Amino acid sequence: MAGIFDIELHDGDSINQDESDDDIIENREDEYSHTTNVNTALESDNLERVQLSEQNVNEGREKTGPQDFELCKILGEGGYGKVFQVKKVTGKDKGSIFAMKVLRKASIIRNQKDTAHTKAERNILEAVKHPFIVNLMYAFQTGGKLYLILEYLCGGELFTYLDREGIFLEDTACFYLSEIILALQHLHNQGIIYRDLKPENILLDGEGHVKLTDFGLCKEHIEEGAVTHTFCGTIEYMAPEILTRSGHGKAVDWWSLGALMFDMLTGMPPFTGDDRRKTIEKILRGKLSLPLYLTSDAKDLIRKLLKRQVLQRLGSGPEDAEQIMNHNFFKHINWQDVISRKLEPPFKPSLKSADDTSQFDEQFTATVPVDSPVESTLSESANMIFQGFTYVAPSVLEEMCAQPRVVNARSPHKGLLNTGFSGSLRSLSSRSPDAHLRTASHFHQHRHHVVGSNNMEDTEMADIDPLFDF
Repeated sequence: MAGIFDIELHDGDSINQDESDDDIIENREDEYSHTTNVNTALESDNLERVQLSEQNVNEGREKTGPQDFELCKILGEGGYGKVFQVKKVTGKDKGSIFAMKVLRKASIIRNQKDTAHTKAERNILEAVKHPFIVNLMYAFQTGGKLYLILEYLCGGELFTYLDREGIFLEDTACFYLSEIILALQHLHNQGIIYRDLKPENILLDGEGHVKLTDFGLCKEHIEEGAVTHTFCGTIEYMAPEILTRSGHGKAVDWWSLGALMFDMLTGMPPFTGDDRRKTIEKILRGKLSLPLYLTSDAKDLIRKLLKRQVLQRLGSGPEDAEQIMNHNFFKHINWQDVISRKLEPPFKPSLKSADDTSQFDEQFTATVPVDSPVESTLSESANMIFQGFTYVAPSVLEEMCAQPRVVNARSPHKGLLNTGFSGSLRSLSSRSPDAHLRTASHFHQHRHHVVGSNNMEDTEMADIDPLFDF
């Protein structure tokens, strides 16, 4: 609402002298008393006093809460709360399937950074609208919990497909990378660094197109050339400048893109060790080993994205994503077709219906969905931290005001669009670095294709001394 009143007046602004007389209100001195006392007027018995509340401000706008959603399945669970598949049981979108991310305020408010990350995630989800970024539909809160209602992405995590296939062909990787690049470009244009790019945070919609999720580690309001120093992300995909805490900017996302590309084409991130220290040491000092079966274009792009010296890294300049999009690896890509979602996805999720949960872990989906009661309610002053959390997507408001209309689906799968889950189990875990750490044994356990060292070529990379003790 604040934006409505941000009207800037400038001295000397021109006034149209040809305005209609209907727009002019005459001010006659004999009809207005300059001695009117405001306090006297407020004390008059003729005034009606109304207490402002959610019930009488913006009356007519849809009020949404937990009671408007039926719990269907559990999709994930973590230290801060749960993610449910839910069905809307009221309103114009009654019957629609969503993902409901439920966060306990008491768990979040214990740590100032966790509180900031949660608020940033909600703000970014409201501000960012893009074909390859998850849509926020509603946000609301109760005394003890925060609720984010997002589109249900029924295709599941890209990690699942990579785990199943072992490695991707270059054409397959090119498809996913092109959509991810456009999503990251849009975030960067909005002054946002993503900082947690990995297969688990990339979900697929019903048609198989990419959607970035989990914006809890994003950094807002980053201008060109500015840096931040927060140590966050998933170790195997972290850029060296995050690990050394030397200050980082948007280029960290392009390092992560290079690590993701390597992961897609080889079955493993480029630098992994038996423990956290060894993994970090390899990221900072190790050689980049590229399989001989990769094409020269793929090798060249990976090398240029995984440059430890930020200024040498592809995408680090003012052109940002354009540098990467112009690389020869994407020579067959029509970027207008990518943003228009005209490219055929390499994997089509096998789904029986729009509420299909087969792409998610049965460990959760087979559990009875229960939104656990809150053990304690925050004080009024503590709750003020989450003031302004409530949100209704413009598309929902437009639908409420629009006349009933018939939409003709363009394909048999049209009904599955925009119904995907927008957060994984990992998106609910603690925001500490250790919570996102996956060791080499994790990859060996989940990936079935490991390229031997006798089939690799080594690329020497410059060392960077860490600025802190591991």
